[in-house]
Amino acid sequence: MSNVTEPPRGRLRQLRQAYTITKREDRNIGLLLLLTFLLVGGVLGVIGWWAFGSSLLGLILSIVFAVLTGILGVLIVFGRRAEKAAYTQVEGQVGAGAGALQMLKRGWEVKPAVAFTKNQDVVHRVIGRPGVILVGEGNPTRVRNLITSEKKKHARIAGEEVPILDVIIGRDEGQVPLPKLVKHLRKLPKSIKPAQMTSLLYKLKALDAMRPVAPMPRGPVPTSMKGQRKAMRG
Repeated sequence: MSNVTEPPRGRLRQLRQAYTITKREDRNIGLLLLLTFLLVGGVLGVIGWWAFGSSLLGLILSIVFAVLTGILGVLIVFGRRAEKAAYTQVEGQVGAGAGALQMLKRGWEVKPAVAFTKNQDVVHRVIGRPGVILVGEGNPTRVRNLITSEKKKHARIAGEEVPILDVIIGRDEGQVPLPKLVKHLRKLPKSIKPAQMTSLLYKLKALDAMRPVAPMPRGPVPTSMKGQRKAMRG
């Protein structure tokens, strides 16, 4: 039997899918992108014409410069609006917080659902230079109780030199909205060294081995947002 492989998706197809998803939440995205292209391309085209001169060659270079910078401006604006639309669509869903945390890359260690309730309140753990960060999503009261319990467990293992912070996802006072979660974590002050992170991860393996597997669906954010970011990168 011959192996049949699905042909890879083209870049244009990925862009169309990202645009369709964004259009559902941002109806004016088409007009915004058109205005961005005209404004950025027009302004930089004039600058290019002034820099390259008014000869035929200068005119051609100015047009090419205007088109390329206009497209770049469109991609930058589209990337930001697409990311915002993706967050808006999944905000409030179970697993959305875990999905957003997957956007953290080098220098961060994310473990989804280190604690949970039958009502689908969840606490995720992030380890980075700021220390141990417990991120909760769900009912604020139940999540706060979960975080308090997890703080005690992690403090016994991490020791006094490692800060244990907490964040609750939401839009109420004292909470962090899902679209701002990753940015909020990256802005936290660095308190431990990479060597301490490695040692901490090793210590926490014993704690994690005693935990039950969380019956939590995978968040929809990674699939949609990673696809859109790949399309933006080209």
